[in-house]
Amino acid sequence: MKINWFPGHMKSALDVMGKELKNVDLIIYVLDSRAPFSCLNPSFDKISSKRPVIYVLSKCDLSNEDRTNYWQQYFSQKENSVCIKLNSTVSGSAKVIKTLMKTMLSKKADWNKRKGLNIPFRAMVIGVPNSGKSTLINNLASKGKAITGDKPGVTRGKQWVAIDDNINLLDTPGTLWPDIDNEVVGTRLAYIGSIKNEILDIATLGLEFVGDIKKLDASLLENRYNIKTDGKTNLAIFEEICKKRGFISKGNEIDYERGAIGILDDFRKGRLGKITLD
Repeated sequence: MKINWFPGHMKSALDVMGKELKNVDLIIYVLDSRAPFSCLNPSFDKISSKRPVIYVLSKCDLSNEDRTNYWQQYFSQKENSVCIKLNSTVSGSAKVIKTLMKTMLSKKADWNKRKGLNIPFRAMVIGVPNSGKSTLINNLASKGKAITGDKPGVTRGKQWVAIDDNINLLDTPGTLWPDIDNEVVGTRLAYIGSIKNEILDIATLGLEFVGDIKKLDASLLENRYNIKTDGKTNLAIFEEICKKRGFISKGNEIDYERGAIGILDDFRKGRLGKITLD
């Protein structure tokens, strides 16, 4: 499925990030651990290459542990970078980021100390929509200073957030790129909720998702919906799930759209199991 979604505020966000880069010491790059490679935004390449980077594999409670460990090692090998896995919904879990920042910026801290300066570290938080940036910032700040939501496009403008006396974070809008030419990447971003359902052919997306999960591990569908998948087409499986869940419209017709929304919601909330798509 060919998917592109690049509203005006995303272009403005990229412009703001470029201008603010000179004011930050470090980048915190948030990647949804269920599709970390797909979450890499080519428009961020220049930004992330100019400063030390902490890659955060967010929502690790929802992803496959072995695959998450693989991606953690992969991103840790990048120059001037570290990578951690994190469930930001657990109170205090993000404190490790403060420690990492202070370690990675120790030379600057020493320089400031010698000059008698008391300047807080400043980090820019970047990522695709719905990757968990604002939840991470709220975790670090120990209170709800950044707006959060379970759909893309909640944060629209830049927000500076003081998480303590020594660290300020710039929360930026979730941003995609103008042309997602890789259909697999676009589809996986849609699966994890980085692209609004409202602009998608949601029924087709649901059918594709069923096919992809069947290929990945059919037992995930079988255990969740109490069905058998062996020898059945993706459409037959999709229709059986819809019937099991009661997604039937007037006239006893299958409501494919409601079915797709329900199946994708099960995935996004971890009800299908711990899944990594990349």
